[in-house]
Amino acid sequence: MAPTETNHRNPSGKTFFGQPRMLANLFSVELWERFSFYGMQVVVLLYMYFEVSEGGLGIDEGVAAGIIGAYGGSVYLSSILGAWVADRLLGSERVLFYSAVMIMFGHIALALLPGVAGLATGLILVGVGSGGLKANATALVGSLYDRDDDRRDAGFSIFYMGVNIGALFGPLLTGLTRETLGFHFAFGLAAVGMAVGLIQYGLTRKNLPEESHIVPDPLPSKKKPLIAILAVAAVVVIVVAVMSGLITPANLDTVVAGVAIAAAIMYFVVILSSKGVDHTERRRVYSFIPMFIASAAFFSLFQQQFTVVTLYADQRLDRNIFGWIMPIEWVQSFNPIFIILLAPLFAAAWTRLGHKQPVTPLKFAIGLAVMGLAILAFIPLAGGGPNSSPLLAIVGILFLFTVAELMISPVGLSLSTKLAPRIFTTQMVALNYLSVSLGTALSGVLAGIYDPTDEIPYFGTIGVVAIVMAVALFLAVKPIKSLMSGVH
Repeated sequence: MAPTETNHRNPSGKTFFGQPRMLANLFSVELWERFSFYGMQVVVLLYMYFEVSEGGLGIDEGVAAGIIGAYGGSVYLSSILGAWVADRLLGSERVLFYSAVMIMFGHIALALLPGVAGLATGLILVGVGSGGLKANATALVGSLYDRDDDRRDAGFSIFYMGVNIGALFGPLLTGLTRETLGFHFAFGLAAVGMAVGLIQYGLTRKNLPEESHIVPDPLPSKKKPLIAILAVAAVVVIVVAVMSGLITPANLDTVVAGVAIAAAIMYFVVILSSKGVDHTERRRVYSFIPMFIASAAFFSLFQQQFTVVTLYADQRLDRNIFGWIMPIEWVQSFNPIFIILLAPLFAAAWTRLGHKQPVTPLKFAIGLAVMGLAILAFIPLAGGGPNSSPLLAIVGILFLFTVAELMISPVGLSLSTKLAPRIFTTQMVALNYLSVSLGTALSGVLAGIYDPTDEIPYFGTIGVVAIVMAVALFLAVKPIKSLMSGVH
């Protein structure tokens, strides 16, 4: 840890592994949120499709996987709401705090309320809260750096590593809790994790930059009643759609994907048509469109960790280790283990290369290609029965998942803050999360197509499509770089 630093973004002179000191506080908050989020996500899927005699709800596997895809997509979709509230009403810091409180109560609902009522209440609270927290935590990290600070991508990679420490221990501890005490105790553990995060944040929030408390584009008072009416109307429409059967558990993932597409188009139109966006900023937003598409394609495959890969781990994977059967949830810890090991290496590489590092579109193309190869790696394992896939094989595949993730996910977060017009800072981060929302919802749609008795067409098709898209993005690197107008 370097002793001093002169950058005006870090006036105290202290650093955290060469980064602004406040990075440590922000990734610590996100660590506990990821502990609770990942700690319960796989448990919820198992809770839905396990038989009632096993403590579950007995929901069809395909429907359960689709709900998880829709839920994950809704988390990132709700980041729009969190970003808008931060930019127009409360500021990023307060939205982050209130969102964390909502997440904690969501886990408490899952732990204490029985059946479908607890499931629905918990998923809604955790989903909306996580969306509000994610967009604003990322925006606050971006606020620690100047646009041309070469440490920026490295800082986001370190932030991403801290996040994945929570993602590592969440599945490990909740998986053990589920096996020994049951589902609801596992949900309760996730609530405890979020409570710890809230206490930590409460002790450090005063140290955040002053700009984190500022509302960048305050909503005029005369417009607030209209916004309140629209919010109530939106809730009524959703309730009516559910009650009438227009939205069902079986089509929820498709609905969320459609909403994500519509929201993304709307957001691009609003930002690009705003009079507060100058010519250079507008070109940068245009450059983000192909990366948005690539990100959505990537996450439609990557997020299958929580749908197809979970089903695969339960039904196909040999989890026997010297006579001990590893909990299903532990498979989700392989990815964060690799993140923790590899993120410092990627951060060091980007820092060392500086302006010589690959431009962001090239990083995206490489990541998408590696993701396609990871999906194709399932093909040699196809056709086996229960416990037929060796554990080391899935470890290797998830290693490729991680390499691809580090080329796209933290880089995309950094890119959204670099390309953001001044008046759309947090909402540009939300737009990046919209690509994750779309991809995650599509992962649920794809999971409904997955057939464990005929896997080769499934893995072959989506793997090849990913590689073809990577090649197309590689060929478009130069024009995209030109639109980025000096942003690397």
